[in-house]
Amino acid sequence: MVSSNFAIYAPIGLMLIVALGFVAVTILGTHMLGPKRKTKTKLDTFECGIEAKGNARLPFNIKYFLVAILFVLFDVEVIFMYPWAVNFKELGLTGFIEMIFFIGFLLIGFFYLLKKGALKWEE
Repeated sequence: MVSSNFAIYAPIGLMLIVALGFVAVTILGTHMLGPKRKTKTKLDTFECGIEAKGNARLPFNIKYFLVAILFVLFDVEVIFMYPWAVNFKELGLTGFIEMIFFIGFLLIGFFYLLKKGALKWEE
């Protein structure tokens, strides 16, 4: 029984060892074989050809974070709609009603965000 479990999971373990070994060899190889010229120009920050100005640690408006989180939230919820669309015929009326509830909950959340002013940029 124990040997059969080992035989089942051995390929996965072998694949994990090979993958980790490849990563380790690649990182160490590039570190040892790569050039080590550290000049002022090379170590200087570079952002799309624009000269860096001021401190990068200055706080900025929380609305950027809020919009990013809301985008991810609604984007992930839309991802749940793809399997439903693919299996629309197999799910029948029950699947359709469940998706109506799902979209309804999305809309309730979206209108709540609009009501709270989460998407307004003006203060």
